[in-house]
Amino acid sequence: MIIVLNMKKLHSIFLLFLACLPVWAQRNIEFSVLQWNIWQEGTVVPGGYDAIVDEIARLEPDFVTFSEVRNYDGSRYCDRIVASLKERDLEYHSFYSYDSGLLSRYPITDSLTVFPENGDHGSIYKMVSEIGGREIAVYTAHLDYLDDAYYNARGYDGSTWEEIPVPRTVLEVLQRNDASQRDDAVRRFIEEAGKDISEGKLVILGGDFNEPSHLDWTRETKDLFDHNGLVVPWTVTLLLDNAGYVDAYRALYPDVLEYPGFTFPADNPLIPVSKLTWAPKADERDRIDYIFYYPDPDLRLRSAVIFGPKGSICKSQRIQETSEDRFIEPLGIWPTDHKGVLTTFRLKVR
Repeated sequence: MIIVLNMKKLHSIFLLFLACLPVWAQRNIEFSVLQWNIWQEGTVVPGGYDAIVDEIARLEPDFVTFSEVRNYDGSRYCDRIVASLKERDLEYHSFYSYDSGLLSRYPITDSLTVFPENGDHGSIYKMVSEIGGREIAVYTAHLDYLDDAYYNARGYDGSTWEEIPVPRTVLEVLQRNDASQRDDAVRRFIEEAGKDISEGKLVILGGDFNEPSHLDWTRETKDLFDHNGLVVPWTVTLLLDNAGYVDAYRALYPDVLEYPGFTFPADNPLIPVSKLTWAPKADERDRIDYIFYYPDPDLRLRSAVIFGPKGSICKSQRIQETSEDRFIEPLGIWPTDHKGVLTTFRLKVR
């Protein structure tokens, strides 16, 4: 009996020992990815820069994919963020600082411009780090926002933002969508990421696509959110889907009615509604900020939440979302007109 009791005690001590091991010594490693459109690096919102630093310091994501980086003060924005976080004893590394940007808590071993910014027609950048003995290629994207066909479908021109007749067919919407360079950028990503996958790297893509998902404009939603009866196979997410990539949020929350996951336009009490909406008379709520990943036997998606206020802008009105979406709400100033996406993954260490 004494031996049995001692064995139980030893087992409990062993479990406690495992719980106290540092992350790098455990068999599984969890890491997080934050996609965040920061609206011209937060300069539009008073106190926006400090709020961005505050929220990153609070969440401590392992990787950050930024959209709408502009370097207005003449310095490289991501480098400046790294310096600000270092003042809080948080070590990050950065790559690139125009239109898109990347942060990593792990040293960056490689980086590449995949689709260079070209007159606001979008950009994609890549950095490579190592985590748990595996290389991980993290991509950031801010795709073309000059030709937004999802506004056309609501009766607004996607370039001049003037009211226009609502398109009567899906073909008409997709023809207008072809004017953007979003598909070109994503094809470039798929080609480059294919090399990473063939080399055994993990691949993650975060970005503001400036385009809804084909998983969201469905038969169930065709008469909601000013979709005007249209079921649209939006091409960017369809390209990624066909290439085998997984939309992290939709993977966990496939029900688009209960979990619409809207990321734009986000309400912001510090900014007039007129600056938070492009289509004043339309319900333009959409999910246009995403995190995609390529499936890997050692990678498991653990969680995905919307990061930002529950409030949205609908037909020039501030509303509170009543969906089942999970939120991490800001503690103070919200620095942007988008909501972000925060995902957590578990990596099996072999």
